[in-house]
Amino acid sequence: MSARFVPYAATPGRAVVQVVADLSVLLWIVLWYYVAKAVHAALSAIAGVGADVQGGANGISTNLNGAGKSAGGIPLAGDALAKPLNAAAGAAQDIANAGHGLDEKATTLAILLALAVSVPPILALVVPWLLLRLRFARRAGATADLARSSGGQDLLALRALANRPTAKLLKITDDPLEGWRTGDPEVVARLAALELRSAGLK
Repeated sequence: MSARFVPYAATPGRAVVQVVADLSVLLWIVLWYYVAKAVHAALSAIAGVGADVQGGANGISTNLNGAGKSAGGIPLAGDALAKPLNAAAGAAQDIANAGHGLDEKATTLAILLALAVSVPPILALVVPWLLLRLRFARRAGATADLARSSGGQDLLALRALANRPTAKLLKITDDPLEGWRTGDPEVVARLAALELRSAGLK
């Protein structure tokens, strides 16, 4: 049977710290989201310039091509007039293609830079925070299950003897190990409570 998942401590002080930490992580994510959004917007403006250039140059190219075709129909001088107009239309089309390339590249760059700016700082905080929160939740759940099991109080008291600082153990009794060995109910209960508090439980 798997251990329960306990997301927050039952002790008020530790629970408040956890809630504050969770909200801080959330605010951190929101902050970097808006930074990424600002970066994306700035580079998208460049992409907009490229799109405008493409649209304007395409219009000029179309008009020059139309003028070249019309000029070509003029007797005698038609070819001479159409040639520079067609050349200008080709140059305008080249500018339109350059504007299209700028639009595409700036759009891609906007997405990549927004991700590059925001993802590393988000992961730098979220990954350790998530690991710590999962570690707490699993440990608290396992400890809660142990507390409800047969002989759980004795096992918790033994864990307290093995894991808690000596100064805290000596506050319970001058010889906590002897109290545990002899099965002193008060000592065992206080040791078990100490271990529960260390796991964020009451």
